[in-house]
Amino acid sequence: MEKKTDRRGFGEFIKYYADRYFIKALGAMAKGLFASLLVGTILAQFARIPFLADILSPIVAVAQNGFVIGGAIGAAIAVGLGAKPLTLCTAAVVGAIGYTSGAGGAGPVGAYVSAVVGVEFGRLVEGRTKVDILVVPIVSLLTGGIVGLLLGEPLGAFMRWLGVVIGKATFLNPIPMGIIISVIMGLILTAPISSAAVAAMIFVATDAAGNAYSPDLLLGIQLAAGAATIGCSCQMVGFAVSSFRENRWGGVVSQGLGTSMLQVPNILRHPAILIPPTLASAILGPLGTTIFQMKNMGIAGGMGTCGFVGQIGTFTTMLELGTEWWVILLKVLLLHIVAPALLSLLFSEILRKIGWIKQGDMLLD
Repeated sequence: MEKKTDRRGFGEFIKYYADRYFIKALGAMAKGLFASLLVGTILAQFARIPFLADILSPIVAVAQNGFVIGGAIGAAIAVGLGAKPLTLCTAAVVGAIGYTSGAGGAGPVGAYVSAVVGVEFGRLVEGRTKVDILVVPIVSLLTGGIVGLLLGEPLGAFMRWLGVVIGKATFLNPIPMGIIISVIMGLILTAPISSAAVAAMIFVATDAAGNAYSPDLLLGIQLAAGAATIGCSCQMVGFAVSSFRENRWGGVVSQGLGTSMLQVPNILRHPAILIPPTLASAILGPLGTTIFQMKNMGIAGGMGTCGFVGQIGTFTTMLELGTEWWVILLKVLLLHIVAPALLSLLFSEILRKIGWIKQGDMLLD
């Protein structure tokens, strides 16, 4: 009996911290990322309009700054983990350190790790001394900041490695390339990694030395970015449609125009919900690189339907290459919205019928 109690206690311990770090903290991180980088990228599209440029450009520049993004993630995680004001404020600084540390910056993953450590140590000393105003920020900043500095380089190296893997896939034949890029970038968009940051690193027209790529290589990169846009759109539109019975129109807007990262806590609880949009990505990605020749470039390749940034980037890129606007519109509607919605809904309904997905599995808080 005693052993059973111990096992049950250990199981509850694991469940508590798994829920805390992989559900609450990751869910909060998605909100911080959306409130800074993603909204900033959406506003950047409107900043292209001449009479709005002077007003929006300074706002966009701040919202897309690494320190600001990391700070937003840190503050959001502190709220999600129930931190008090002093720890919350320090978490914003710690998140900024984690996001920007290392060569090229560790990004959202660095901000997440640093903020979680800083918040947890800050909470350990909250209310335990008469000088919390000094103790709490110092403890939180030192622990989270040191972790951020130590892990920044390896996390940054991981992001560069991920970029190389995705970049190499652009040189494969169009069909496997379409599947690999679409699926991987779609999963990255939903995971706590910035697909926009990955796209900005990979889908560029010049190498590290600033030399322009050859026309053939540039075409491959544009097609890869097009497949990435399809994969990201499949995740966002797919989750928005397949979870409609749980989340209604609010879920359509928050996921279809916001981010499918909101589903991370549910994915960790019920991994099967990730299958429908991922299958849609695998089917539509190669169609984009072969029959429909969908192209994009830069950060827009990793944005999906978030604020329609991926669609605006597709229009801009393909118009410059001489494609008629109405042809682009039809292709975008089909491969970015209609087909992802129909395929994801079909697959999700099949999984619901066989019991792999149950009512409430995709419910957003």
